[in-house]
Amino acid sequence: MERPSIFVIIVVLLLCVLFLREPRFQRSEEIFLRWVLRHSEPTVKGVPLTVVDVGKENPPAPLEAALLVQGLLEFKPTVVAIEPTLQWGEGTKDQEQIFMDQAMRVPRLLLGAKLTASVDPDAPVTEIPGFTNVSGRRGDLPEFSGIELQPDEDVRILSTVGFTNFPSQTAANLTVPLLFQYRGEVIPTFTLQALMLWLRVTPEEVKIDIGSSIQLPNGVNIPIRSDGTLLVNPRMALRSRQITIDELFLAAQQHEDRGTTGTHLEDIPTQLVLSHTTSTEPDLIAAAIATIQSKMYVHRISPIFDCVMVVLVAALSGWLRRFSRVDLIIGTIAFSAAYVLIAVGTVSAWAIWLPGFLPLGAVWISVLRAIILPKPRDSARNVAATAPTAAPQ
Repeated sequence: MERPSIFVIIVVLLLCVLFLREPRFQRSEEIFLRWVLRHSEPTVKGVPLTVVDVGKENPPAPLEAALLVQGLLEFKPTVVAIEPTLQWGEGTKDQEQIFMDQAMRVPRLLLGAKLTASVDPDAPVTEIPGFTNVSGRRGDLPEFSGIELQPDEDVRILSTVGFTNFPSQTAANLTVPLLFQYRGEVIPTFTLQALMLWLRVTPEEVKIDIGSSIQLPNGVNIPIRSDGTLLVNPRMALRSRQITIDELFLAAQQHEDRGTTGTHLEDIPTQLVLSHTTSTEPDLIAAAIATIQSKMYVHRISPIFDCVMVVLVAALSGWLRRFSRVDLIIGTIAFSAAYVLIAVGTVSAWAIWLPGFLPLGAVWISVLRAIILPKPRDSARNVAATAPTAAPQ
């Protein structure tokens, strides 16, 4: 076996360190992560989350929203989070009153709103209570200075308001914002506020270390990035119960006719109910809630794994040159396919994210090097080709 070059090993290790420390290289691994998550199947069987699709109209009409709440009230929900911003025109006051009559019967109601970074300087400032126990650098948190869109005042007094802004870069990177910065205060987003209502947690009980975690008093520890986002697997949303508003109406009618049994929504009192429209970002919001409820946080494996893989590939680089080009190519394709399947299985079972570009890139570079460079003189094929033939008897 040909000894690997010490110089090659040193260069490979330095490139490995550069790859692990350079943010631009690290972001390239998220391309592989997106593909892996898209083909994963989380092993979590179910989470206490019911997602109701109210259709494409954003926001839904007052009567539609009132019927939604009325249908849910048949099952005595504890927390109802309505993601679309329920802001209606002046001509719908009578219908809005019907919604309010139903909404005031919900124990804890969360309604969506939108923040803005550009606000009229003459507009009155709306105070939003923030977290008091916050540490870490706040510079990467999305910053806002005003409220762009929110429910009418008569509706707001019956509910808690949560902010549903979705910066484009977070959605592209499979992350969901949990924290915003509003006029110097760190505040919860719609997603985190919904969970706080469901867990009966107040802002004073939350401990935040930006770039590390959000700690809730009941033992829930949510890992977050420096921009206050949570990395999620979008397919976790499929672990919630998903129904349409028509299916909700039918179940409510059956429940009313049969009494307290006979439908599949009897456990709604213990669940968080999320209502969204088809045109919004329901998958990521539901995925984030399901991720926190199940504690299946997507996390990267230790960088030691990258270094071990690269060192192993470098150490075996001399041995690879003993094989034919066809064998090397076929073997490398088979190894790459097996590695990808392992990565999909690992993120499905344990939410552990294996890197793709660095280890697979190292393997393919070593194979290409073995193909391009000439074979060693003592390789098995060369020995066989140069061996003297026996003299005929």
